[in-house]
Amino acid sequence: MYMKKLLISCLLLIGMNAGAQTLPTYLDETKPVEQRIDDVLSRMTLDEKIAVIHAQSKFSAAGVPRLGIPDLWTDDGPHGIRPNTLWDKWRDAGQTNDSCVAFPALTCLAATWNPALAGDYGVSLGEEARYRSKDVVLGPGMNIYRSPIGGRNFEYLGEDPFLASRMVVPYIQGIQSTGTAACAKHFALNNEEAFRKRYNVVVSDRALHEIYLPAFKAAVEEGKVWAVMCAYNLYNNQPCCANDVLVNKILKGDWKFDGVAMTDWGVHTTTDDAVKYGMDMEFGTHTDGLAKGKDNAYEYYYLARPYKEGILSGKYSMKDLDEKVRRVLRLHFRTTMNRHRAYGFMCSEAHYDVARKIGEEGIVLLQNKRSLLPLNANAKRILVVGENAIKPMTVGGGSSSLKVQREVSPLDGLKARLGDKVQIDYARGYVGDTIVSYSGYRFNTDLRDNRSAEELKREAIEKAKGADYVIFVGGLNKCDGQDAEGYDRKGLELPYGQNELIEALAAVNKNMVYVNVSGNAVAMPWHAKVPAIVQAWFLGSEAGNALAAVLAGDANPSGKLPFTMPAKLEDVGAHALDTYPGTWRKDKKIIDREYKEGLYVGYRWVDHAKTTPLFAFGYGLSYTQFKIANLRADKTTMTRDGKITFTVDVTNTGRRAGAEVVQLYIHDKESSLERPYKELKGFDKVYLQPGETRQVNITIDVKALSFYNDKTQSWTAEDGEFVALVGNGTNNLKNSLKFRLQ
Repeated sequence: MYMKKLLISCLLLIGMNAGAQTLPTYLDETKPVEQRIDDVLSRMTLDEKIAVIHAQSKFSAAGVPRLGIPDLWTDDGPHGIRPNTLWDKWRDAGQTNDSCVAFPALTCLAATWNPALAGDYGVSLGEEARYRSKDVVLGPGMNIYRSPIGGRNFEYLGEDPFLASRMVVPYIQGIQSTGTAACAKHFALNNEEAFRKRYNVVVSDRALHEIYLPAFKAAVEEGKVWAVMCAYNLYNNQPCCANDVLVNKILKGDWKFDGVAMTDWGVHTTTDDAVKYGMDMEFGTHTDGLAKGKDNAYEYYYLARPYKEGILSGKYSMKDLDEKVRRVLRLHFRTTMNRHRAYGFMCSEAHYDVARKIGEEGIVLLQNKRSLLPLNANAKRILVVGENAIKPMTVGGGSSSLKVQREVSPLDGLKARLGDKVQIDYARGYVGDTIVSYSGYRFNTDLRDNRSAEELKREAIEKAKGADYVIFVGGLNKCDGQDAEGYDRKGLELPYGQNELIEALAAVNKNMVYVNVSGNAVAMPWHAKVPAIVQAWFLGSEAGNALAAVLAGDANPSGKLPFTMPAKLEDVGAHALDTYPGTWRKDKKIIDREYKEGLYVGYRWVDHAKTTPLFAFGYGLSYTQFKIANLRADKTTMTRDGKITFTVDVTNTGRRAGAEVVQLYIHDKESSLERPYKELKGFDKVYLQPGETRQVNITIDVKALSFYNDKTQSWTAEDGEFVALVGNGTNNLKNSLKFRLQ
């Protein structure tokens, strides 16, 4: 890689020394990019064109050495830059200079409801990628949280398309400001993991456009994302990676996407479909070369030798190939051929600060009876219980697994914050699935324990007696069947007998705090017996420090749930209508997964079915109190080409500084097509000192009032009366105001 970068620098110097007239157009930075692409395309041979559109190793695609175009390197990285793997195997390369900062999972980022933090996240991630010479970060993930059993939900941005859209745009812009490409994934409808390569999604056009595509549309049209990774599953009976509707019509046609549509690793397609239906770069497919163990399996990829042979025989046109190569070259000019992009840096304190800030703002205080939290400064003894207090959470889970420079556990974070004044005791309480190594990388912490479940439980109960506080750090982990790629959960319940242990601890100590580590909702049948409940997510390298700051009161929690926490699985539309796992076809090769709930995902289903969630979308408590009042608008009637601004007064009525998220939902009083009762259309996070009042303004235009008309295949806003609903969660929208569109 170094030699190729040196070559391009030499070519530039030679051209400059010889005079501008001898400098090749594609190396002349004063020329428009499209003109430079035309020039280099005209200089490439057929073999060179074929080489740049498919992988040459697990994570790289060839450049054009003869022309000084470097190889293109990708890296898994929704939450951090993954350690290097061997050239041709799914194993850690065993290097010592590829540790990173792990940032909180994207569910935590979404829970901040703070787009500015999403931008900081993206910049930090891009800088780490640049330092490691990675050109494409395989993220962000933005599939919709359709069901709480989805194994990969922790990588995504929640259940609401508007929230996901507002958070993903600055994330992408942040990454790409460093000269590193973001890669929006997984396009589209990859909402569960089970049978992910074999299920065909059956979904209405309205639900597709209103629920499952808006975040991707925002990534393309507003974020100007440079790459999109297509999903494993099928839609319309075609693989998403080669899909005429999703890729050709919507992505490249309607949205005018000018970047690269690439495969995920291990998709199913054919050369014919790849050529016709929009695949630009093939990074991983099940080909004969892979299946038969050929020496150079990548030459057998669908867009490799078979494509070349098809072109030579006249089966495929050079026009289609040139269009794919043109997109790949555009990606190169934005990344590898951009001499002015930053060098980047890794594991800086600035990056750790960003990770901690996101963790602190994303933690959600779900319950706080008797104002049990923050922890009393006069406490003498605190018992920490639970495997998740000591278990590394930056590893496992699939492609988001990381090798970190450091990870502060919840137990260590509490000890560092409170240990000088408080006795911190620990009892494990239970043993979960124990991972000692992942992809050849051995963890520093070996969590194997030979004690029986009853012995562990008994120890925790005895130690809980007499403690000033019991802090139970439990939930899920990133092992298979919990929050992990390739697997879905079996149900909503906590694993490893945690419910019984929590009940027993609550019976002997009234000052119990339950900290739920997960990227998914979990059932809490004991919630009435536990006074304080905290949703802590997978918080990355600064997990323990962020959690300790919130529990101790150094940071006032301001996170809001980015998804609904149902009381039971049957309260979720996808499960109430028995749509999961779907219906196998007669040949047992494909399963049809019908999204019968349509538009009614998350809180939309709560309103539609009139269920009562355990904790509502947008909900989250603080150590202070806020009053949202005096809703007004700058007009009573909005025109189609105009806007309307809603204003509320937000007052911190408590004794601590803190932040509140003002949320605006719109209710359509009458529509020709059925619509959810309310939909999120605006929000703003405001920071207030005790007693301080500020005005919060949220402006919308006609897009916020529109729905997708599947009959006309267009977005429609109908004249009539609407209601603005404003509050701090879907369960608390006390301010309402009518207005009209005409």
